[in-house]
Amino acid sequence: QVRLVESGGGLVQAGDSLRLPCIASGRTFRDYAMGWFRQAPGKEREFVAAIGRSGGTTYCADSVKGRFTISRDNAKNKVGLAMNSLESGGTAVYYCAAGPFATSSRRAYADWGPGTQVTGSS
Repeated sequence: QVRLVESGGGLVQAGDSLRLPCIASGRTFRDYAMGWFRQAPGKEREFVAAIGRSGGTTYCADSVKGRFTISRDNAKNKVGLAMNSLESGGTAVYYCAAGPFATSSRRAYADWGPGTQVTGSS
């Protein structure tokens, strides 16, 4: 298992950019594929983006394609989510997760961070 902690959330305005880092503890971070998910109040947790162990394989949800980018730095035990052109309004908690391979299925990920909240102002 790996321990994950997200940060970087906060209040943003429409069109703003925000980068969310997720720091992992442990010596085997590079053995895990990583994913980002988000969950709005009353909604199911949804897939945002995923990245393979070495970073060579990445993909993201259609809803954020072209605006969000996932990346990782194995030397720093870090995975990041760069978000551009954020929409106004709404709020969601963003979670990073570790799993066996890059997938959009949340059930495949065994380890999750506590999440960081991103709120869009009107």
